[in-house]
Amino acid sequence: MSKFGAYLKTKSFRNNIIGAIVTVIAVVLIAFYSLGYYTNHGSGIPVPKLKGELIDKAMSILKEQGFGYKIDSVYVQDVAPGTIVEQDPDAGTNVKEGRVIYLTMVTLLAPNIALPDLEQSSYREAIATLQNYGLKIGDTTYRSDIARDRILEVRFKGEVIKPGTKLAKGSMVDLVLGDGEGASEVEIPQLINLDLDAARFAIKGAGLSVGIVTYQGSITDSTNVVVVSQYPMKTDSLSKTSIGTRINLTVTQGTKTDVPAN
Repeated sequence: MSKFGAYLKTKSFRNNIIGAIVTVIAVVLIAFYSLGYYTNHGSGIPVPKLKGELIDKAMSILKEQGFGYKIDSVYVQDVAPGTIVEQDPDAGTNVKEGRVIYLTMVTLLAPNIALPDLEQSSYREAIATLQNYGLKIGDTTYRSDIARDRILEVRFKGEVIKPGTKLAKGSMVDLVLGDGEGASEVEIPQLINLDLDAARFAIKGAGLSVGIVTYQGSITDSTNVVVVSQYPMKTDSLSKTSIGTRINLTVTQGTKTDVPAN
């Protein structure tokens, strides 16, 4: 047997091993209890319950009890602005005096969103779309139209608004719907000599739709064109057409004049 193997069986080796183990355990215990004493382990000040409080009151409570704080914000629909919705650490947690408490409150200003395009949508479709965008539905009124529950207008605070209009998330909009009892035919609008935007507006206002737009001649500015012909066109023998009929337009470069074209 080697000398090293014989040494491993000696009393001296066993004593050295036991001494090393005892030393390691002692060091670990001393470090553990020293750290607990240094950090006041198991003692401290309980964090107050701040969730549900308004931010001003929460800050006042934290100042009185010697805590610091940092605030973040988030938008939550149907919760009053300034309300605390999250806190870290949780209420009742024992922490050292002066500890920073992290608060999340409901933002005072709701984010702006663009009104989606609801034109020609059904009432059910409009409900789903508006909910997805974080908007609410207020009053619903009906107007003569051949299509039942079709969205004809969207209003905000009494004013008609168009797709893309910026609204605060959570805003309430009113809807004007078709009653399904409107006349099956409407008057054909006179569009000759109108600029293109005005013609489109007149077509939609009459319950019709814009068909093919043909550009005639050299067009250098597509925002400055006028209607020179339309189909169908109002005549002595034809003054009405079915709701929803497409009106085809031919436009040319120019601006509208005060004298309607014949």
